[in-house]
Amino acid sequence: MTQDELKQAVAEAALAYIRPHLENDTVLGIGTGSTANRFIDCLADIKGMIGATVASSEASAERLKGHGIPVLDLNAVDRVDFYIDGADESNRALQLIKGGGGALTREKIVAAVADKFICIADESKLVNTLGAFPLPVEVIPMARGHVARELVKLGGDPVYREGFVTDNGNIILDIYNYPIPQALATEEKINGITGVVTNGLFALRPADVLLLGTEEGVRTLYPE
Repeated sequence: MTQDELKQAVAEAALAYIRPHLENDTVLGIGTGSTANRFIDCLADIKGMIGATVASSEASAERLKGHGIPVLDLNAVDRVDFYIDGADESNRALQLIKGGGGALTREKIVAAVADKFICIADESKLVNTLGAFPLPVEVIPMARGHVARELVKLGGDPVYREGFVTDNGNIILDIYNYPIPQALATEEKINGITGVVTNGLFALRPADVLLLGTEEGVRTLYPE
């Protein structure tokens, strides 16, 4: 199977996973990226079975609206029943690196509100130790130099993501050459740097379930 076929398989598996629990007031949190886009397209077939969605990026919101699926501001809802999103990496504790597309802050906010976080990914994203994928850090623009110096002190190699501005008006530093064996401690340490909005580690709020696309079919994994 190609990577696109694996993404389609996990998107369909996510729909099958949540479908028995859908009601007309169900609120779905929707992530950002190519795998999340596949899920949005699948969701179009059952849009009458849900109440509304909350999107983690402007791009996802526009794709949802294009299918006629209602999108609400997070402040307009009192709960998110399920959050469905992809990942750039996952370890077996279902701690993730996210933010390759730059939407990490809004993704982290929606994940924090959600009752259940369902991660959808192909098998190439499952790793033993996080960090082969560069860790994104969203930074207030005026703090770019300070944050970069602090990240170097932590042992990373931060690189400014040229020409990119987040939906929140901030910039991204991607940390290369930075293995992350202790994801919880690393998430807290980087978030403690003045000028950091948040980083792309989802360890304090990991996924509850990982639907992993493999050549043998979609596997359902829970935190180890």
